[in-house]
Amino acid sequence: MPKITKRLVDTLRPKPGGDLFVWDDALRGFGIRKKPSGVASFLVQYRTAQGRTRRYAFGKVGTLSPEEARTKARKLLADVENGNDPSAQRYETRQALTVAELCDRYLEAARAGLVTTRFGRAKKSSTIAIDEGRVSRHIVPILGKKVASSLTRADVQCMADAIAAGKTATIIKTKVRGVARVTGGAGTATRIVGLFGGIWTWAEKRGVVSGVNPAHRLELRTDQPGDRVLSAAELARLGAVLRQRAGEAQMACAALRLIALTGLRRGEAYGLRWSEVDLDGSCLRLADSKTGRSMRAVGAAAVRHLRSILRLHDELVFPSRSGAGPADLKKQISALFDCAGLHDARGHDLRRTFASLAADEGYGDATIGELLGHARRGVTARHYIRRPDAALVAAADRVAERIAASLDERKEGEDIDLRATPSDVAAIDSRKGCETVPWLRVKGAG
Repeated sequence: MPKITKRLVDTLRPKPGGDLFVWDDALRGFGIRKKPSGVASFLVQYRTAQGRTRRYAFGKVGTLSPEEARTKARKLLADVENGNDPSAQRYETRQALTVAELCDRYLEAARAGLVTTRFGRAKKSSTIAIDEGRVSRHIVPILGKKVASSLTRADVQCMADAIAAGKTATIIKTKVRGVARVTGGAGTATRIVGLFGGIWTWAEKRGVVSGVNPAHRLELRTDQPGDRVLSAAELARLGAVLRQRAGEAQMACAALRLIALTGLRRGEAYGLRWSEVDLDGSCLRLADSKTGRSMRAVGAAAVRHLRSILRLHDELVFPSRSGAGPADLKKQISALFDCAGLHDARGHDLRRTFASLAADEGYGDATIGELLGHARRGVTARHYIRRPDAALVAAADRVAERIAASLDERKEGEDIDLRATPSDVAAIDSRKGCETVPWLRVKGAG
């Protein structure tokens, strides 16, 4: 066998009907393979620890010189002596799961109910939809093609930095007549990294990936907690709009007032069922809140309001037009805030206002947490308590009464006048985008 040199390479001609192999006489296992098409590659031939013969092509003739190829071949053969298998490693790399494929597996498992939250429950479809959007709009565009097993902390940090800088910002079409803006930002980056960390943990527990979670110990800016709280005057403006718009936006007004009087989360209010309403017990027994089953004490003002809501559906308090599910009142409620001139406030700010007023009344964090339905760890609270205690109902009653008084522009304890005053109507008419409608008296509203 000749020594492989440039002169030898230049003299090689394709072998008709098959590959031509030429082996080096100076380095055993090093050679050239020339295909009938004329394409030639340097390769090594070796035996694995199991006794199998492998051929591993590592460079094109013309890209590497014979001496460069010999040096690389010597290193590869040394690795084989140490128990490595270059051919098998290449195959594993080509078959390795990408980040996009890893995310697809996670989302598929989530849709099948096989991914649980920190409360031990399967993820809701609405949460999965949010995860799908975050994966497709942020994670996949940046990390999707990378091999998951070789991902580093630096890769995820670079993704977070790119999202925080707005590099994934775009406008996407969501419906036939609608678009959504993807803006990115520091808060979004933090949430995306949290999601990816959860995906990695889920995959690691199932043997799909291994090693340190690359989403841990990154430099991230935490979200600034919201601090928007509505004043008594702002609640009065909102209340005037609710009274004036009760006819044309009855359901949205009722839902917004319920949020204000109870501190419910938006989704909890929209999805409320009549079977969850216990007016005699002054509580709501939510079957599926963010924290699982949850019992919320409600005040007398909230009870009066719930009694006033027309029963349009056998199960749902706020049904959609089709009756197949709860109504999506987000846009209508946003319009009510805008109509009141509260362009920087939304439904969750009423929940924060409820908590703030409870704190002003001197109630502690534990009581406020119970009123708002924050996560509880006690077995007794989760499984055995069937009615809220009197102190909790009294707290809910006190806070709801303060909010109701502000909404209705009256002193606490005064009778509720459900009619719009001339000043109410004049103030509302002057606001851009609001239309006056015939006044409708709402039976028993509180």
